[in-house]
Amino acid sequence: MSGGGFHVHGPHDHELEHATHGSAHGNGMTNQIAMFTAIIATVGAIFAYMGGATQANAGLYKNNAALKKTEASNQWNYFQAKSTKQSLAEVSRDLTPKDGEKAKYQAKIDRYEKEKGEIKVVAEKLEAEATDWDKRSDEQMHQHHRWAQATTVLQVAIALAAIALLTRKKWLEYAMFAGGAIGMGVGILAMLHI
Repeated sequence: MSGGGFHVHGPHDHELEHATHGSAHGNGMTNQIAMFTAIIATVGAIFAYMGGATQANAGLYKNNAALKKTEASNQWNYFQAKSTKQSLAEVSRDLTPKDGEKAKYQAKIDRYEKEKGEIKVVAEKLEAEATDWDKRSDEQMHQHHRWAQATTVLQVAIALAAIALLTRKKWLEYAMFAGGAIGMGVGILAMLHI
């Protein structure tokens, strides 16, 4: 309304009022699609967040696996160094003519053998941890793909909703609802880790 007490309509105002008036008085299809779109968009945003979270977890778990593999490799290198020292002690024992020296080298050989056993236990434990982290990463990536699939189907359902609203085609509205149901189903599979 202007200051002089009269109101001037623009060319689009009449259409806007007509559209608003139609939806306010129960334009079923428009209201139904609008409500569906709002709900599906909200659920899709939650699914997208969950997809991002599982992807981040998968990356962290894969990083943990790499760290454990590096630690295991270090242990195996240490094991190899002890094996090399043991081999040198065996050669020295076998080449020395003195019995006292042979006993000294044999004590070293026995010590290296014991140390290698301890190192092997640590290395195998680290390898098992790395394998566990890899498995957890793979599980998170599988779940991430489920969340991404659910989000994609819900986005398609929202696009169908927009097309159904524009074209007023009932079959598109049914397709929109089917897409929403499928997207929700895939999201439930993601929640259940299936």
